[in-house]
Amino acid sequence: MDLISQIIQRAQSNRQRIVLPEGTEERTLTAADRAIADGLADLIILGNIDELHALADKLGLKNIDKATLIDPATSPKREEYAQLLYELRKKKGMTIEQAREKVLDPLYFGCLIIKNGDADGQISGARSTTGDTLRPALQIIKCSPGITCVSGAMLMITKTPQYGENGVLVVGDVAVTPMPDASQLSQIAVCTAQTAKAVAGFEEPRVAMLSFSTKGSAKHEVVDKVTEALRLAKELDPALKIDGELQADAALVPSVGASKAPGSDIAGKANVLVFPCLEVGNIAYKLVQRLGEADAIGPILQGIARPVNDLSRGCSVDDVYKMIAITANQAMAAKENK
Repeated sequence: MDLISQIIQRAQSNRQRIVLPEGTEERTLTAADRAIADGLADLIILGNIDELHALADKLGLKNIDKATLIDPATSPKREEYAQLLYELRKKKGMTIEQAREKVLDPLYFGCLIIKNGDADGQISGARSTTGDTLRPALQIIKCSPGITCVSGAMLMITKTPQYGENGVLVVGDVAVTPMPDASQLSQIAVCTAQTAKAVAGFEEPRVAMLSFSTKGSAKHEVVDKVTEALRLAKELDPALKIDGELQADAALVPSVGASKAPGSDIAGKANVLVFPCLEVGNIAYKLVQRLGEADAIGPILQGIARPVNDLSRGCSVDDVYKMIAITANQAMAAKENK
């Protein structure tokens, strides 16, 4: 069974409550219809109810009424959520009137549903920017304990089964934090390993902290950052299997790893790659995707206490469908780790 099928099967076996705040967006609603038919999740779809029904009719969708449809403007929980938002943000200067206005925004309303314990995760971005997706998540749901930065992981399904986990690698950060400091980089390492477990199903994430140096072969302050991040990551998660700094070939190729980093438990065996900065990560995954004809799935946002994922505005129906399954897998893991 391929990785995506495994992710879908896990989601079906333990259905999570996933919010789709962009319910009146065609690709989102079409993916929702398919997800409902497949028993992928218990969906909560936000939008004007009449508009949702009209769009479903236009698209020939038959399953939308099996989801929970909520219009933030008419929801009986509107005031309850406004009070919750006010309590969360009053120290930042938010008034109750401003909170009542904010809950009309489906992106805020969806995060408040999650914060109140009425849902497990959220997906947006087909219509909204990354900033608009992240802002309410960070204001309402906040980061996981011990984590201060959000990052983005990518599942790389390659045609080279000798590398990673039968050709599958989980890499980060490829989407959010441009120039992480050592503390942030350590958090990215821990979070990417968690994503490898929760979504890719890795029983044993083996994390390589990448650099242009292997074990002191080069001296530079950016190498020092990676080695400091390694130390901090071990403090954050003492059980984590992690090593660095490693060049990419030393991380992936057993013979190179044995030569450049003898005695390392990770060199030549890594299935999780942590890039030293976003620039490197974004370029690297796109090169592997295009030149190596790998499937790149994501980015999967990580570091938030409950999963909130961001779609590309150029996403397909299939992208939305897969992200529903991925978010459900993350939600299961978040409950287990609570």
